[in-house]
Amino acid sequence: MIDITSAQWLGWLQLFFWPTVRILAFFMASPLWSLPSVPTPVKALFGAGIAIAIAPALPPMPAIPLFSLESFGLMLQQILIGVAMGMVLRIMIAVVQTAGEFISMQMGLAFATFYQPDAGTNTMVISRMLELLTLLMFLALDGHLITIEILAWTFEVLPIGSTSIDASFAETLARWGGTIFSSGLLMAIPVITALLLINLSLGILNRASPQLSIFSVGFPMTLTAGLVMMTVLIPDMGGFWNDLFSQQLRFMQGMIEQMAGPP
Repeated sequence: MIDITSAQWLGWLQLFFWPTVRILAFFMASPLWSLPSVPTPVKALFGAGIAIAIAPALPPMPAIPLFSLESFGLMLQQILIGVAMGMVLRIMIAVVQTAGEFISMQMGLAFATFYQPDAGTNTMVISRMLELLTLLMFLALDGHLITIEILAWTFEVLPIGSTSIDASFAETLARWGGTIFSSGLLMAIPVITALLLINLSLGILNRASPQLSIFSVGFPMTLTAGLVMMTVLIPDMGGFWNDLFSQQLRFMQGMIEQMAGPP
């Protein structure tokens, strides 16, 4: 008969507990794994499965009592690392959502919103469509596999309990949030430019011939032109999405190295 002591149980629990905390914190903050359509037990089992898979390659866990104040601080550190990585992917999705809002307002679809459960707010239809297309493209380009690989790599750069976090990464992450507006506008600018030219032409036509009912034909015209432009541009958006994913993943790696501090 095999006897297992409580010390052995605690040792095995420590081996998986803190990696699982970092992984689940990342799932909680990332836009793909935090979808409400995925049941919470499935997320927990998936996170635990990844922790079990990478456990043999992890550095030794710190000899800290699991139920202690120091252990609580270490758990908060793992949550911070996971949430920071998830926020990088949140910024990636926010880029296409912002582009969708720019396009929707220019097309006259600012009123076409519906409740989005995962965001907890009303979202414009174009934004939601671009978000779903981005997530599908992210999966098609194996972005989820690369992200999990980076997540496993963080345990080498930021071993559990053996390093402190450089707080300067927070400013870098906040500055990187500016890509929401710059890249979002870059993505939407072809449609916005075409719709601005149409509105300018309608304004000139209304000025030249006031008896024409421009307002009655302006909205259907801009809506139709916007849909045509979206149909033409979406097949060619693969290059933009590829660059966007590459930038976000490279930034995630650089942020983790910055969190580890100078060598």
